[in-house]
Amino acid sequence: MDASVEIQWIAVTAAVACALVGVFLVLRSMAMMADAISHTVLLGIVLLFFVVMDLQSPWLLIGAAAMGLITVSLVEALNRTQLVKQDAAIALVFPALFSLAVLLISRFARGAHLDTDVVILGELALAPFDRMTLGGLDLPRSLVTLLVVLILNVTFIVLFYKELKLSTFDPALAAALGFSPALLHYGLMALVSVTAVGAFDAVGAVLVVALIVTPAAAAYLLTDDLRRMLLISALIGAGSALAGYWLARLLDANIAGSMATMTGVVFMVVLILAPQRGLLATARRHKRQRWEFAQAMLAIHLLHHESTPQATQANRADQLQEHLRWQPSFAARVVHSAERNGILYSESGLLKLTERGRSLAESAMVR
Repeated sequence: MDASVEIQWIAVTAAVACALVGVFLVLRSMAMMADAISHTVLLGIVLLFFVVMDLQSPWLLIGAAAMGLITVSLVEALNRTQLVKQDAAIALVFPALFSLAVLLISRFARGAHLDTDVVILGELALAPFDRMTLGGLDLPRSLVTLLVVLILNVTFIVLFYKELKLSTFDPALAAALGFSPALLHYGLMALVSVTAVGAFDAVGAVLVVALIVTPAAAAYLLTDDLRRMLLISALIGAGSALAGYWLARLLDANIAGSMATMTGVVFMVVLILAPQRGLLATARRHKRQRWEFAQAMLAIHLLHHESTPQATQANRADQLQEHLRWQPSFAARVVHSAERNGILYSESGLLKLTERGRSLAESAMVR
């Protein structure tokens, strides 16, 4: 298989694996935890390297995953003291553990191939050179590792889908039904740790965070259905990885950095254009609600003065500036819109409510 194709397969596999677990982190408002875990696993790798003195040892993966769980435990222990909030606890734990790892590398592992720049930024171009034989196939070690991680993630989500969904959206109900939200939480954090470790060596810490958080956040803006969210997140992650690879080739730039950039580009497009939660949709909704509120206020005003001696003056379009403090141009637009929507009609310059307008005013006053 061509090295270019192998790099793309590695990137897509990493993206899908990260995007799937990222959905649950985003829904649980724990996106910052992905950043913490993806950096602190380095300390687990370094500590186990000092024990086994072999960069190819599977014990490094185990140590890194364990460090991810230790990170979660330390953050939650600080949070339980109620002296600091969760984001502050993360900001205390993750820089401390990550900086300790960098310090140990620079002081005691200068002769080993533990490059802090590659760890942070990743270098996918080198991934095809580290190979292994599996079932008679000569494959990049990173691809095999990430395929195992992806299978593990899919299996965990399929087996515990209902439990994860329930504990994510209603942990109190999950506990009442006999599920253990804490056990599911630590199971998910273990999965995030394993995913971060699996992707860490090939794509670096920065891209791991981008692939875990950004596709999931974009998918959250596009749908409320969890199954669709998982699928959309995986597709966005895979598409961003492929687009980033070809952008890197076009610009002769760092592949991981280009992929992280493309995840950001996709997220910004979704943020602006998402049909329900996008900025444009929100702006249109706010504008529509503004006009709906103005028409309701006008209907209440007309109903309040209806059949009173003041109606001949108060319920005229040219008097709305005085009674509702509206500018003439705005008042004219509200009246025109209300007429078009069948809320009122004009008779000899006097504004009168239709049955629909009267119902609107009455329901607005009840609310």
